[in-house]
Amino acid sequence: MIRFAFTRVLRHAEDRIGFLILATALALFAIQPAFAHGFKIGELEIGHPWARMTPAGAKVGGGYLSIENEGKEADTLVSVTAEAAGHVEIHEMAVKDGIMTMRLLPDGIAIPAGGEVKLAPGGYHLMLMDLKQPLKEGDSFKGTLTFAKAGTVNVVFKIEGMGGPKGTEPAHGDHTMPMPAN
Repeated sequence: MIRFAFTRVLRHAEDRIGFLILATALALFAIQPAFAHGFKIGELEIGHPWARMTPAGAKVGGGYLSIENEGKEADTLVSVTAEAAGHVEIHEMAVKDGIMTMRLLPDGIAIPAGGEVKLAPGGYHLMLMDLKQPLKEGDSFKGTLTFAKAGTVNVVFKIEGMGGPKGTEPAHGDHTMPMPAN
């Protein structure tokens, strides 16, 4: 019965092509959430946690993500853990008077109500300290984000190449410098 209906409706090549395009679009729309790499806790949405691959012997790496606060109250990212690192620090990189500086943010990062904060190369970022092994492109590792109000959420960091996730532009001033050996 269904076959009869399809053959009657789809007699012409244009109809078949149109139906195929529609079916493909619907299928891609249906599986899109499977490709999404985000997490949610309360009113906070965490977008694409990722880390940059590291060379062999590196003891420090960088972690990045976005946090969107859909709530009416500000919150603060106060701490982060990562199974790939001994400990994680929240940092800010900035250029002032032509000098690039990086500083630890011991009180975390405020996420304004109705706002978004991006941790990205050249700005806010996570320092993955005492790496247990090199971060290899294509791998991933688990971590946790702890917020002052929303609580703790488990996330997965995908390890991307030196250029970051495909289709993104590195931030101006993002210069990867070798870390001195201890």
